[in-house]
Parts: sequence; C-alpha cells; structure tokens
Amino acid sequence: MRRAVTDPDVQILAGLSAAVEADYLRPDDHPWVGSPFEWILACPSRQKGAIGEQLVAGWCAAKGLDVIRSKNSDADRIIEGHRTEIKFSTLWTSGVYKFQQIRDQQYDHLFCLGLSPFDAHAWVIPKPVLLQHVIGKLGQHTGATGADTAWLSLRGDAPVAWMKPYGGRLSDAFEVLVSLGRGAHG
Repeated sequence: MRRAVTDPDVQILAGLSAAVEADYLRPDDHPWVGSPFEWILACPSRQKGAIGEQLVAGWCAAKGLDVIRSKNSDADRIIEGHRTEIKFSTLWTSGVYKFQQIRDQQYDHLFCLGLSPFDAHAWVIPKPVLLQHVIGKLGQHTGATGADTAWLSLRGDAPVAWMKPYGGRLSDAFEVLVSLGRGAHG
C-alpha cells in the first residue's frame, strides 16, 4: 500500500521528481524498477525468507499441488507428502542467486526459488544430492571448511550441471514436484 502525499508543496516536488527521473535513471542501473517483486528488496532478510515460503506455498497450491505447513522447524512445508525446506533469493547485482543457511535438517527436498526483476527460477533438490554437493562442502559462516551451514550460489540461466535435473524454469521445478507424487527423484 502506497501512502499519498497530501502537502501541496510536497506534491509539487513529487511531480518535478517524476519529471526529471528519466534523465537520471538508466534501466541497467536500476533493473528492479517497475518489477512486481521490487517491494521485496526493501524487506529485512528474515521477512524475505517468510515471503519466499509464502510465494512457494501459494504457487504450488495454485498449480494444484497438496501443500501444508510442516509441524516442526526442520522443514517449511509438506508438498505432495514430502518434507520440503524452502530457500529464497532475489537476484544479486553480480547476476547470481545466493541460497543461504542450508542445513542438514529433517527434510526430503530443498526448494530454491530465485526471483529476478521480471523472471523466476526454481529447483527442487533431493537431500541426498545436497549432501553430495552442498552441505558440508560450501560453508557459509564457518569458512570454506565449515559444515554447520552452507550456501549455494548460481546463475539462473547457467546452473551447475548436477542441478539441471532438478529445475531451472518454474515449469521444470513443477515437473519435479509432480514426479514426487509418483515416487521419483526422492
């Protein structure tokens, strides 16, 4: 919800600001301007995680998948009967997504949702694959050899080869989720 400017003098300044904005802003400098996801950038990290969880749960439900909240904090949601941890990232200025705080907890799959200004990417990665490539290998807070938390940094258009079977486009991630109901990938 946007607040309205009520002071007439401030309204004049706001109008002037809007008129000269194009002279100073280049789309490449501010790629999120006009994005339906721009508002998320202003939220604190903790809120961004909750927003990501809500977006994933809502998207899965809208696609007809069975989604319920997990009963404990080891997984965020139960999607198609599988305990699913959700990680969320907006696109960094370097052109990568960084999925952080990946831990070895009690979940079956990690759902990574990455939002760009006008696009989205997603992966549904089985826990054994994370243990093989991420957890205990890509330390976050404890240095390169740390095992407590990990993070995964990747480009949406060019993920590492081992991730390709688990998503990329939202439609690819949806196919992985549908296959979970049939017992594949898990």
